[in-house]
Amino acid sequence: MAEAHAAGEQVAARVWTVRLDAAGRGLTAVKVDCSRAACTPQRLGSAAQGRAFAAAHLRAHLRAAGGPRGEAACACRADGCQGHAESAGRGSAGPAWRCGGAVVLAVLTDPMGRWWRAWECCARCAAAHPAARVVATAPEAAPAAAVDDAPVSAGVPGVGAGVPLFSAPSPDAVSAGGAPAGADRLPAPRAAVAKPRRAKRSGKIAQRHVPHDLQPTVLRDELIELGDAFRAYQSTAEPDLARLAGLHERKALAFTTWAEVTGDASLRAEARRAEQAAATALAQHAQRTGEGAEGVTRLLTGPNQWEHARAVLAHVRDHAPVPGPEARLVVLMLTLRSACGGSGNVTGLDLKGWPLTDAEQVLRSLVDAGWLRLPGTVADLLASGSDNPTHVRVDSLLAPDGVSGVLGLGRTTRAKLSGWAQKTVGERKLRKKRLPAAARLLALVCAAHSSADGRLGALGGGLDPDAVAALCAVDASDLGALVEQLTAAEWFADVSLTDTRLTGCLSERVLPLGCPFPAGTGPASGGGAGIAIGSAGA
Repeated sequence: MAEAHAAGEQVAARVWTVRLDAAGRGLTAVKVDCSRAACTPQRLGSAAQGRAFAAAHLRAHLRAAGGPRGEAACACRADGCQGHAESAGRGSAGPAWRCGGAVVLAVLTDPMGRWWRAWECCARCAAAHPAARVVATAPEAAPAAAVDDAPVSAGVPGVGAGVPLFSAPSPDAVSAGGAPAGADRLPAPRAAVAKPRRAKRSGKIAQRHVPHDLQPTVLRDELIELGDAFRAYQSTAEPDLARLAGLHERKALAFTTWAEVTGDASLRAEARRAEQAAATALAQHAQRTGEGAEGVTRLLTGPNQWEHARAVLAHVRDHAPVPGPEARLVVLMLTLRSACGGSGNVTGLDLKGWPLTDAEQVLRSLVDAGWLRLPGTVADLLASGSDNPTHVRVDSLLAPDGVSGVLGLGRTTRAKLSGWAQKTVGERKLRKKRLPAAARLLALVCAAHSSADGRLGALGGGLDPDAVAALCAVDASDLGALVEQLTAAEWFADVSLTDTRLTGCLSERVLPLGCPFPAGTGPASGGGAGIAIGSAGA
């Protein structure tokens, strides 16, 4: 092979470097500079525009260059070639690096998109750059005796006259103007000389990297495609909850399989979260569109609010300071009024709407227990109206920071829950039948612990009578009479009470007040049909 650095007739190699830099601190604009003195710096509005301009600018230089020159010196040799010698394992103490091969035109791109470089160098130096790609090679000079006899390729102007042939798309295609056919686009990094390896797919989903060697490959491909699908969904302008639910269902299945393959418990937990997210998205979709098997417009519109309703009932069960169903009902209603910051407004009209035989006595017992604090007397509260409500305080609902509430309710959620409880307790037929506080509490408990179609318990598996009685502040032996009262008020479409289960279904009139358990709660998720009510939110 002829040496690229023949003595005497060499000319300086050409080098083009285009850089992309920030136009200023804190600015999105960028500045593009070219190493050629004749090129003036350009300012672009964004990094994407700057990269596009820089690549196009370098392509323009390549088109104008006409390919590498056979008499050009090696630009790498001019820089010392020290990096080539060290990368080859010889080090600075080893033999000197020697250039060799034909003169080529090489292109190198920064992986971070900050600079682009093209230069004339020898083939050996170009090969020492792993990421560089040779886009054109200068033709080797023919022996003097053979020059006159060498035929010119018909229809290909410039071949044999020093015009380079680009190695990119078509080594035989040269444009009419003498510029290589591949010079109109910036080539990708040069492929390895060795036998090309098939690229192994990898990706990312849920902040996790999908290993390129994950087996089976169908699982790896599904995880990669799911990650791409989630990112594509996030870039859409309008939400599509049905599509999102489908993605979460696929994710739950894929992560379950991934957990079985690797034995990683965190993947199984992620799969359960995906199942819950799918159920939430489906419920929200049904609520927005009115579609779905239930076709019910509910007062509380999402799983988050349903879980909070159950959590409040469980909190009142565990923290009510005074026994009895009437005191329990008042504690529940005042808790929902004061859940955010430990205080809220109540009027005498509110208390008159609750089924209390002696409202003054119930309030006084809560004040004496230290649970309720009033700015005046109990009589003042009972006499207050909507124009002058009484601001009550329940310090036990205040978190240690003295600002937020222990139940973690936002203002909107608190208001919705309070309205739900008020409408359920004051439901028209319950008022008409003059049902006592215990029956109203049972109505709340059954509505809060039903399935999507109104059956009691998760998946219609029924409720534990002892747990129901504890939420209603009554003995389990008293449930039978309360169930009969609610049945007479047409609260249930059908109902059955045994020593171990309370089963049945809410009437169609009551379904909008229901708070369905999330999909997957029950035997399939390990909770069992006899899930202990109140535990979900406690």
